[in-house]
Amino acid sequence: MPSSTRRPLGLRELNRATLARQLLLERARVPVPRAVERLCAMQAQAAKAPYIGLWTRLDGFRRDQLTQAYEQRKVVRATLFRVTIQLVSARDHAPFATLTHRRWRDEFENWGLPAADWAERLRALAESGPFTYAEANGAVPELPERYRWRVRCLTPLVHVPPAGLWGNIRVRVTTAERWLGRRDAEQREAAALLVRRYLAGYGPASRADLLRFSGLRVKDVQAGFEELESQLIELESDDGRMLFDLRRAPRPPADTPTPIRFLPEWDHLILGFDDRRRVLPPEYQAAVIQKNGDMRPTVLVDGVVAGLWRFEAGRVVVEPFAPLPRQVRREVEDEAGRLAAFLG
Repeated sequence: MPSSTRRPLGLRELNRATLARQLLLERARVPVPRAVERLCAMQAQAAKAPYIGLWTRLDGFRRDQLTQAYEQRKVVRATLFRVTIQLVSARDHAPFATLTHRRWRDEFENWGLPAADWAERLRALAESGPFTYAEANGAVPELPERYRWRVRCLTPLVHVPPAGLWGNIRVRVTTAERWLGRRDAEQREAAALLVRRYLAGYGPASRADLLRFSGLRVKDVQAGFEELESQLIELESDDGRMLFDLRRAPRPPADTPTPIRFLPEWDHLILGFDDRRRVLPPEYQAAVIQKNGDMRPTVLVDGVVAGLWRFEAGRVVVEPFAPLPRQVRREVEDEAGRLAAFLG
């Protein structure tokens, strides 16, 4: 078992630790692929969201930096964790896809569906070039209607640019093998990479947090904890939850100052936990995460969600959940102005 310390960590300590990992205490100067790896994965349903998420985390970030990373195949957009669209580095894609597709293959087998045969049809379809999901469904007409949206789970697929680029909403995909080359990943090593990346980006965190973030099962990730045993430390939250962390990861003091930060819709910071209280106060959850599951763009004040924002007529309009002190309002307005310049 990892070595442990039993000094309980409060929400503010967990908050500061996670903000440090998420590059939200201070903007970093690192290449886009490295930044994405430090975050583990970025939620990418909305094409503009990763651009905004990187702008708020990287010093001097420009749109063309992510666009070039897509086009140079250094990062990829793909259906991975929780069967949702993620942005990951090219070298992390194969291990992550190994874990998620094993999970989905097991589901197809439980449903009695010939997933392996259907996956081969998609690989054959890719030989003619990138294709749409409608064309993928056409290649497997036997796939029952209630499972048709799961066609993307049959074999690892990646979005081909301009899919994912700023302002583009059309999606065409191809197999990861055709886009990135054949990259095999062993299950145990893949699990270890996920645990390490997740804790480096979100820790300290519980197993339940990792499972909620990834949509995987205990048996999918357990080997990762075993592989990293000597690198992990056990911690405890002040409400008694067992947490894991990388031994050498930063855990700043609870009173560490935090800047104003704007997060895009679907930002992975909020979606990354089973217990979201460290970043999203429970009283605001319904305002941020809507009944249909959509998640609205948010503003962080003192490290936690304190309001919503929208881009309207060339301006970033902020809707705080509660009145803000005058100095904080000025800081919010200043950062909103910088974001508007980036979006304009």
